[in-house]
Amino acid sequence: MCPEGRISSPTIERDGHAVVDLACYVPHLLSAVNNALSRGASQVYLDRFGIGIAEWRVMSMLAIEPRIQAARICDVIKIDKGAASRALSQLDAKGLLGHEALATDPRKRSWWLNDAGMEVHDTILKIALGREARLIEGIAAEDLEAFLRAIRLMVRNVESIR
Repeated sequence: MCPEGRISSPTIERDGHAVVDLACYVPHLLSAVNNALSRGASQVYLDRFGIGIAEWRVMSMLAIEPRIQAARICDVIKIDKGAASRALSQLDAKGLLGHEALATDPRKRSWWLNDAGMEVHDTILKIALGREARLIEGIAAEDLEAFLRAIRLMVRNVESIR
């Protein structure tokens, strides 16, 4: 039986019990795509640049919003403070970042990509966009836009189901 608002059911019956249908259960599908994509990207970025997926996500955020604090990075890309701190430390050790203490609280810093960091970002971005193009290959433009609308709603909705 399908839940209200669905054509497909997230469960199937197995031996008299409802079990997850991996082909229709949204959290599984999101995880499967993300895990495979992240694992592959991480290997490529580590091999070529010594930068993992967490560092790439932080770099991407710093390119979008230069001079931001770690807390803002965590809020937007949904990583925990420890992961953000490790990524910032690793990127800083590689000489890819600039930072300064906040005048209002010297314990906090604002971060940005320096010229070397932007150069690495730009190179990785080309690879990332190529990987995205392969991921969405064969999907009609209308279907992709419908998917983007749906996934944006899921991003919003996930905040209410913690």
